[in-house]
Amino acid sequence: MKTIFDSVSYSCSKIVTETYSTSFSLATKMLSTSIRADIYNIYGFVRFADEIVDTFHDYNKKELFKNFEKAMEDAIANKISLNPILNSFQNTYHKYDIPHHLIEAFMKSMRMDLSKKKYNTFEEYQEYIYGSADVVGLMCLCVFVNGDKEKYEELKVPAMALGSAFQKVNFLRDLKADYEVLERTYFPNTNLMELDETSKERIVDEIKADFSVGYTGIVKLPDEAKFGVYTAYKYYNKLLKKLQSTPPLEIKNTRIRVPNYQKFGLLAQSYVNYKLQLV
Repeated sequence: MKTIFDSVSYSCSKIVTETYSTSFSLATKMLSTSIRADIYNIYGFVRFADEIVDTFHDYNKKELFKNFEKAMEDAIANKISLNPILNSFQNTYHKYDIPHHLIEAFMKSMRMDLSKKKYNTFEEYQEYIYGSADVVGLMCLCVFVNGDKEKYEELKVPAMALGSAFQKVNFLRDLKADYEVLERTYFPNTNLMELDETSKERIVDEIKADFSVGYTGIVKLPDEAKFGVYTAYKYYNKLLKKLQSTPPLEIKNTRIRVPNYQKFGLLAQSYVNYKLQLV
């Protein structure tokens, strides 16, 4: 019986989520138990791919990524993998019939991180964000709508916008690490070494527009998903507000965070809004 191995695999994906992202883990805990494990499974997969290209500097990252991609494709084809993260992901992939082109786009953006350091045009920037963030939102949407193709199409654009907003907030928050450690700059036509208030506000306005579109989808989500996604939305909005009020020089030199006590305050506020049907 594969049941025990699958259970161990799910636990591994949950541990990855809780270890790497307290904020995403907190939001995931607000999802219905019927879909929570599947979101852990998606996060575990995308996190491992991201870790290869972002942190394994003392190893042959290209070779590691190539092997990981091959193992992922084998897991999907064989419906099993001895890598517990890939085993749990393939289960969710098949359970919700996640379109394979979403996986391909994600892996393409991750592969770009192996060599590409600068995004000079808006088109390059959009392509990267689509693959690194928008499609992750769409994978999660497949779970949220539980196979309802009509609902998926209705919420597709807002899900992508929300993914974009989350990613761009991370870009703005991680300017220092991306530039100094990874030597990457994502925002086109922006000199990060001379980031000023005007440039920062342009980026903030772009993110706000994404959040606006994303929120229109949150209110239409099934109850199993709405509270969890709304919690993540509130957290990233709070982070964006902190970034907006932080001088550009400080953003370049420090990583802005939302303290735990504020996270739990946001959770309480989100719960009240949700219960009062204000979402």
